[in-house]
Amino acid sequence: MRKILLGFLAFVVLLVVALAAAPFLFKDKLRALADKQIAQRVRAKVQYNPADIGVTLLSTFPDLGLDIKNLRVIGLDSFSRDTLAYLPDLKVGLDLMTVIKGQQIDVKSVALDRPEFSIKVLKSGLANWNILISNSAAAAKGQDTSQVNLAIRGWEVTDGRLRYDDRSIPFSFDARGVNHTGKGDFTKNVFDLTSNTTIDKLTANYNGIDYLTDKQVNADVAMEMDLNKNLYTFKENRVKLNDFPFGFAGAIGLPNATDITYDITFKALQTDFKNILSLVPGVFNAQFKDVQASGQVAFNGYYKGVQNKLRMPGYGVNLTVANGRFKYPQLPQEARNINVAMVVDNPSGFTNNVKVNVSKFHLDLGTNPVDGYVTVDGLAPMKVDGRVKANVNLAEALKVYPVAGVTARGQLFVDATGKGTYSKTQMPVVNAAIKMTNGYLKSNKFPAPIEDINLSGTVMNSTGQVNDTYVSLPQFHMVLEGEPLDGRLTAHNINSPIFDANVKGTVDLTKITKIFPLQGMTVTGRVSGNVAAAGNMADVEAGRYQNVKASGTVQARNVTYRSKDLPQGVSISSAAGTFNNNQIVIQQLNGTAGTSDFAANGTVSNYLGYLFTPGQPLRGTMNVTSHNFNVNEFMVDPVSEKSTAAGKAAPAKASGVVPIPKFFDLVLNSKADNVTYDNLKLNNASGTVTVKNEVATLQNLTFNTLGATFGTTGSYNTQDLAHPKFDLGLNIKNLDFQKAFASFNTIKALVPLASQVQGIFGTNFSVSGEMGQDMLPKLSTLTGKGLFDIVKASVLQSPVMSQISSLTTLPELKNLQVLNKIVDAQIVNGNFLVKPFDLTIGDVKMTVGGSNSLAGLLSYVTAINAPTGKLGSALSSKLTQLTGVQNIQGTDRVTLGLNIGGSITSPVVKLTSGSLKDQGKAIVTNVVKTKLTDALIGLANKNKAKTDSTQKATATAQQTSQEQLQLEIQKKKLEAQEKARQAIGAGLNSLFGGRKKAAAPAPVPADTTKK
Repeated sequence: MRKILLGFLAFVVLLVVALAAAPFLFKDKLRALADKQIAQRVRAKVQYNPADIGVTLLSTFPDLGLDIKNLRVIGLDSFSRDTLAYLPDLKVGLDLMTVIKGQQIDVKSVALDRPEFSIKVLKSGLANWNILISNSAAAAKGQDTSQVNLAIRGWEVTDGRLRYDDRSIPFSFDARGVNHTGKGDFTKNVFDLTSNTTIDKLTANYNGIDYLTDKQVNADVAMEMDLNKNLYTFKENRVKLNDFPFGFAGAIGLPNATDITYDITFKALQTDFKNILSLVPGVFNAQFKDVQASGQVAFNGYYKGVQNKLRMPGYGVNLTVANGRFKYPQLPQEARNINVAMVVDNPSGFTNNVKVNVSKFHLDLGTNPVDGYVTVDGLAPMKVDGRVKANVNLAEALKVYPVAGVTARGQLFVDATGKGTYSKTQMPVVNAAIKMTNGYLKSNKFPAPIEDINLSGTVMNSTGQVNDTYVSLPQFHMVLEGEPLDGRLTAHNINSPIFDANVKGTVDLTKITKIFPLQGMTVTGRVSGNVAAAGNMADVEAGRYQNVKASGTVQARNVTYRSKDLPQGVSISSAAGTFNNNQIVIQQLNGTAGTSDFAANGTVSNYLGYLFTPGQPLRGTMNVTSHNFNVNEFMVDPVSEKSTAAGKAAPAKASGVVPIPKFFDLVLNSKADNVTYDNLKLNNASGTVTVKNEVATLQNLTFNTLGATFGTTGSYNTQDLAHPKFDLGLNIKNLDFQKAFASFNTIKALVPLASQVQGIFGTNFSVSGEMGQDMLPKLSTLTGKGLFDIVKASVLQSPVMSQISSLTTLPELKNLQVLNKIVDAQIVNGNFLVKPFDLTIGDVKMTVGGSNSLAGLLSYVTAINAPTGKLGSALSSKLTQLTGVQNIQGTDRVTLGLNIGGSITSPVVKLTSGSLKDQGKAIVTNVVKTKLTDALIGLANKNKAKTDSTQKATATAQQTSQEQLQLEIQKKKLEAQEKARQAIGAGLNSLFGGRKKAAAPAPVPADTTKK
C-alpha cells in the first residue's frame, strides 16, 4: 500500500509539473506558428509584443489556453492609417493533443475582452476587412493550408465596440457595449448555430441622417448552418430594439464567389403601440415603464434579392399606427389620435428607385394638432408631394412630452407644402411659412433664458425653377439677459443668391454655446457689432466687390476658443475692426495661443470670397509681434492631422508637424523677442513670412541662438502633410562647434568630426529635403551645398588624427590648429561630401577630401607632403616599395596617400600610395570626383525608382477609377431597366384589368390646426 501511495503521489507531482511546464514547452512553438500563419495568410500589419503572450494549462485543462494582450491589426495601402482591430485581451482554447502532435492544431474556443473593430468600405467598394488570403490562393503559392483548423464550438465577446462605415452606400453604424456569445460545432458541415447579443448603445446613419440613436439591442438568433451549400437559414429568433421586439424568417446564401442571396421577411412580434414608442428619441428611459399607452401597430417588411458589385437586394417596409396615445403619469396632458400609415417599397434594390408613401400622419399634443403627409418617388431626381402643418403652444407641448430641465413658452406655427421634382436644376413648387411669437427658452444647463423670441419667415417657389425660390425673414428679435439681438434677411436666386441682410447687437458667446453646444469646442467671450450686407453672390464669386454693399464694425472682448484640434486654446483679450465690401481693417488684436502671446494689426481682403466661395483664398498683410512664442504647441500629427499639444503645459520638444493653412494668401511681417522651437531658444527673431497654397516662404528671417547669428530665406511646404518639404538658404555666423554638435542632429549625422573640434565657424549653405514627424529634417532626403568658414578650430584627441600621426610618424598631426579656412561641401543621396581643401602644419602640407554616410561610416582620403627626413625607417621602407626609389631618404620631400575608413570613434587609416611629386591635390581631387559621381548616380536611381512607384500607383488608381466608372454605368443601366419594367408592369395591369375609374387621391388629413 505504501508503494502504491508513493507511486500515486509521484504521478500527481509529475502531472502538476507537466501542467505548470506547459507554457514553457509550447509558447515558442505557438508563437512561431502564429507568425508563420500571419505572414502567409494575412494581408495586414499585425502588431503584438512577444512578452504579452501567455500559455496556460492549469486553468483551461484539458484544452491549452493561449492568451495574447494588446494585439493590433492595421491595414495596408489605402488603409495604412487605419486600425482594423484592437484586441486588448484575446484568449484562444486549443486542443492539447493536436498541439503535442505538432500537425494540424484545432482551435476550439475564442474569447475577446473589450475588443474594438473599425470596418470601412471606400466609395470604390474597397473594404479594409478583406485581409485574409483564401486556402486556394495560399495553396497556389505552395503554402501549407492545413496547420490550423477551426474546430470552434464556442466563442464570446465582452464589452466590445464595432464601428462600420460604408461610404459606397453611404451607411454607418456604431455599436458600443457589445456582449456576444455563440455556440456551434464547426467540425460538422450541417449544424445549428445559436447566439445571444446585447448592445448598450447602437447608432445608425444613412446618408448623413441618424435613423437610430443610442438604442439598446437584445438579440437571440438560431440559424441552421449548411456549409456544404453555403446556406444559412433563420430558425427561432427574437430581436429587441429598446422595447420593440421583432423577428426574422428566411435564409442567406453564398451561391458563388461574387454573390450573396437574401430571402428574408421580418415583422413585429407584438402589436402594442407602446413597443414602437420606445424607439422615439428621448422616450426610452427609466420612467418608460410607467408611461400609459394604447393603440395598435402593424410592422413588417422584406429584404430579397442578390447582392454583388452591381446589385443590392430589394426591400420594403410597412408601418401602420392606429389610434395611438401615450401619457406620462407626472404630466397633465396626453398625446392622442396618433395615426400613421407608411409604405416604403423598392423591389429592384437600386436606391434611386425607392418609393415612400406616408399617406397619413396626425397627432394631437394636448389641444395642439400636427398634420402631414408625403410621397417620394426616387431620389435623383426626387418627385415629392407633401405637407406639414402645426400650430403648437410650446408650454402645452411640454405638458405632454417631457424634456428634462427645459422650460419653453410661445406659439410656434408651421405650414409648408411642396409638390414637384427636386434635382440640381429643379425645385418643387413650395409654399412654406414659419412664425414664432413671444418665445421663451430656458435650460438647466444654462439657466439664463432666451426671451422675447419673435420671428416670421417664408420660403416661396411658384414655378419649380431653382432660381425662383424666395426666402424672406423680415424680422428676427431675441433678448439674452437684457442684451437684444435683431436681424433680417431676404434672398432669392439659389444658384447665385441675391441677398440683403442686417444683424445688430451683442452676443455673449459663453451663453450662446451653452444653449446651443458646439461639439468638441469651447467658446467664451463677448462680440458686439452692427453688420449689413447686400448684393449678388455672382459678384462675390467674380471678385466684383464694388457691386456688393457691406459695412460694419465689430468689437471682441475676452474671447476664447478651444477644441480637440487646438487643445492649447486661443484667447483674444481685445480686438476691434471695421470692414467694407472689399476689406477688413484690424485696428488692434491682442491675445494668446497656449503660452504664446501675440499682437497684430493690418488688413484682410477677399474675405467675402473666402467665406462664401470654396477654394478662394483669404488675402491680406498683417504685422504680428510676440514676446514669447512656442512653435511646439502648434504641431499636429501628420496622420490624424490632430494637435499633439497637451493643452495645459507647453511642449518642451517638437512633436508633430506645423501645418500651413490651405486657403491663406497672407504676408506676415513678424517680430518675436523669444521663440521656442524643439529644444532651441531663439532670440530677436524678425522677418517676413508669405503664406500661400500651403507654402510658407521666408524672407530675410534672422534670429540669435547658441550665441550665433542665423539668417535664412527659403520655403516650407505642407501640401502633403505626411511628407512636408523645405528648401532653405542658411547664413550662420560665429557658431560654436560643440554647441552645434549638441543641438543639431543634422550636424551629428553629417559632420561627426564636429564632436572632436573646439572653435567657431560660419556657413553659407543651401539645403532642401523632407521634414520628419518630429519637425526635424529626414537626413536620407537631404540635398545641399555651400561653404563652411572655419574661423578657428582645434582638433584635439581625435582618433583619426592620432592614427594618421602614428602611421606617418609626424607628431605635429596629432593635434591640429586651423584658422580662417574655407571648406566647400555637398549633401548628395544621404552622403556628406567634402571637396579637397589644404592645410599647412609647420612644414607639412595636407590635402583632405571625401565623404561620410548617415550611418557614420568614413570614406576620406588625404595626401600629406612632408620632408622625407621626418619619416621613420619603417615608413621609408614601405615608401621604397610604393615608389620604386631605393634611396628614399636621399630625396627632399615625399607625398603620402592615405585612406580613412571605419567610423569617427573607430577609424581605420591605411597608407595606399607614395610619390616624389607634389601631387596631393590631384590625388584627392580625383577620388572625390569619383565619390561625387557615384552619389549622383545613386540619387538618380533613387528618384527614378520613386517616379516609377508614383507612376505605378497613379496607373493603378486610374484603372480603379475606370473600373468604378464602368460599374456605375452598368448600375445606372440596370436601374433604368428596372424602373421601365415597373412602369410597363403597371401599364399592363391597368390594360388587362379593364377600364377602371381613376384612383382616388390619397386622403388629405383634415386641417385641424384651425381649431
